[in-house]
Amino acid sequence: MFILADQRESDVVGAFARYKEYLESNRSRFPKSAFALATSDWYFGDSDHWAPHDSWLESVQIIEPSSGNRHEIRAASITIRLLGAYHDGYIELHYPNVFEYRLTADALGQGHGDWRYDEFRLNENGHLVHEVEWASFGVTNSWLIVASDVEHKWIPKK
Repeated sequence: MFILADQRESDVVGAFARYKEYLESNRSRFPKSAFALATSDWYFGDSDHWAPHDSWLESVQIIEPSSGNRHEIRAASITIRLLGAYHDGYIELHYPNVFEYRLTADALGQGHGDWRYDEFRLNENGHLVHEVEWASFGVTNSWLIVASDVEHKWIPKK
C-alpha cells in the first residue's frame, strides 16, 4: 500500500512520490479510466468538488445481471454514489466488472463517515484494486473492490 492512512501519517510526501512511481511503472497494465483518475491533478485533493475526499455515502448498488438459457452466465458490477464534500453534487463511481469485494464497517453509529483516503493498485492477476478508508468517529472502516476498471461521474445537485 502506498497512500492509505498508515503511509500518509508517517510520510505523506514520500508516500505520494512512491505511489506516483508505482503508477508510472505500471502505466501499460493499468485500466485506462483508473489510471486517469489516479494520475489526475484533482482526484486526491480536498479542494475539487469532483474529488471523493470527505464525501458521504449515499448508496452502493451491487448488480448481478444474468444471461444464458438458465441465467447461468453471471457477472457483478458495483456503483457507489457519494454526496460530494461541498454538498453541491454527487460523485458516482462505477465498477463495470467486479471480481471480488469486501465492504467492512465495524462502526456505523451515524453512517460510514467521511471518505478519507483511497488508492488504486493492481493485484497479481492484473486486476484493478481500489481500497477505500472511511473515517467514522475514530474508527476506520474499509472497502476493497477488485474490478476491471472504475468510471467516475460528477452529477451537479439541482
